[in-house]
Amino acid sequence: MKTQDQCPQCSRINEVLSRVGDRWSVLIVISLARYGTLRFNELKRNLGISQRMLSRTLRELERDGLVNRTYHPTIPPKVEYNLTPMGESFRQPVETLGQWALDNITNIDAAREKFEANHADA
Repeated sequence: MKTQDQCPQCSRINEVLSRVGDRWSVLIVISLARYGTLRFNELKRNLGISQRMLSRTLRELERDGLVNRTYHPTIPPKVEYNLTPMGESFRQPVETLGQWALDNITNIDAAREKFEANHADA
């Protein structure tokens, strides 16, 4: 088993994967990839995410350079989000992961049922 000393970049990889691999980040990237520029409330409505979690996740995606935030000083204020070029480069892996999930959800559900049945007494 490798330790962090043997894998000096592991902590950096973990840091990046923690951000881009969480559920909401993946779903936000998929939505922006599919629909292009979206307003905050459109994302919130499409994803069924809380306002707090959406704000937090978008802020982190913006911080990491995957999402652009554009503020329009209108009344009421308008804020739009879209993918940056780096976010676009992340589109393919995220869409592949999303498609894998859709393709395998029935198998996953069956495996979960089998697991639960086998561990009902535990």
